[in-house]
Amino acid sequence: MDTVSGSAPSSLKFGTSGLRGLVVELNDVPAFAYARAFAEMLKEDGSAAASGNVVLVGRDLRESSPSIAQLCCAALKESGLMPLDCGALPTPALAYHGMRFGLPAIMVTGSHIPEDRNGLKFYRAQGEIDKMDEAAILAWHERLGIVALPTRVRDDVTPPPEIDLIAAYQQRYLDFFGAGALSGLTVGVYQHSSVARDIIVQMLEMLGARAVPLGRATRFIPVDTEALRAEDEDLAKQWASEQKLDAIVSTDGDADRPLIADGTGTFLRGDLVGAITAKYLNADTIVTPVTSNSALDTSRLFTHVIRTRVGSPYVIEGMLKAAASRTAVIVGFEANGGVLLGSGIERSGSRLTVLPTRDAMLPILCVLAQVHAQAQPLADISAGFAFKAAASSRLCDVPAQKSAAFVHRLQEDTSFLSELMEPLGSIASCNSVDGLRIAAQNGEVVHFRPSGNAPELRVYVEATSREQADRLLEWGLATAERYTQ
Repeated sequence: MDTVSGSAPSSLKFGTSGLRGLVVELNDVPAFAYARAFAEMLKEDGSAAASGNVVLVGRDLRESSPSIAQLCCAALKESGLMPLDCGALPTPALAYHGMRFGLPAIMVTGSHIPEDRNGLKFYRAQGEIDKMDEAAILAWHERLGIVALPTRVRDDVTPPPEIDLIAAYQQRYLDFFGAGALSGLTVGVYQHSSVARDIIVQMLEMLGARAVPLGRATRFIPVDTEALRAEDEDLAKQWASEQKLDAIVSTDGDADRPLIADGTGTFLRGDLVGAITAKYLNADTIVTPVTSNSALDTSRLFTHVIRTRVGSPYVIEGMLKAAASRTAVIVGFEANGGVLLGSGIERSGSRLTVLPTRDAMLPILCVLAQVHAQAQPLADISAGFAFKAAASSRLCDVPAQKSAAFVHRLQEDTSFLSELMEPLGSIASCNSVDGLRIAAQNGEVVHFRPSGNAPELRVYVEATSREQADRLLEWGLATAERYTQ
């Protein structure tokens, strides 16, 4: 086989959700090689044959995504499978179609991270791959040892699917919520470069709301729902002051994480969005990472609260355990706002089927439906959950080794921990499920966690007031920077 040379990967790795790394490293042999490894895994365990050898391939709106998607399609063909190029669409729309028809999938997206990075999310027919699948893909990647691309890979064309995946995804929610579920609401849609920017506008209008498109971008904007840019917050305030809006909604790049602001332009934290969603769906069990607000454990809104590590694979694992105990309604969510539906829901003759992957559309619609049902401002609904004031941010360009060494020292050196945390007073408890979450006797919380997707150290805090949370976050970032630079 004739080949062209390619470069070996260096920063690519599986994190909290898929394989990610620099575009200059992924958009060549590595994208082809990892897609081939995924294909071989599916062939080895019989999954490929069960799906008729068909694999869906989707992508977000990053400049590099079409090229990487083409490499994935070529790799699938090389392995004897049949790729269907689904074009640009939300990750949950791709996953939903895969689950409906028993098809595995690859989504090309870097989600919320900067445009110089991108990634691959892999799905079995049953939903997201788990950590065992990640290990299998890595093993096949090593076994194949691909170091070059076949010739004419980038000239190959794959057929699109015969069904409109986006229309089917929208119909899922139109059937469940009903045509008038959001009638009377005026909702701003911060479009930026979200792959769902037009889909959300259409969906809101289908459900009776008046949608106001805002902030459409011509270049990719890395909107991180867990660490908002100051300019995003300023824009929301500006739009809210210029016109009367019941809410402003948006998503990250691949539309698996929601971003929701109330009528004043104040963004809701993702765990609050998840809690409102779970309440609207009458969930008795929620599954959420340790980074979500402490108030969830004391609110009495939910019968069971299961805490996990950060990352959708861990939330999915928790939902499966809850389902095994025959819990009625299971909703998983992360502090970034992504909601995963762990059980089917029946309501007024309509059924919402299980979708165990992060989805921005469901929480956006549930939160707005709650506003409509209660006829209350979203700010008042949010206040009723009595969440602690919380804030989070990140130190960028921190090597993973330095982040890990800092957190490890906190976990193992009690004298170092006590001295460092002296500004918080005495320590009540520590949780090392993911990084180290330190709770003080006064109820304040500081949590240090190395990112699983990028060279970053995340810092999360909780306090009795927003002002104190901001001060605590500033202190936490400065402290972490001192020991990681």
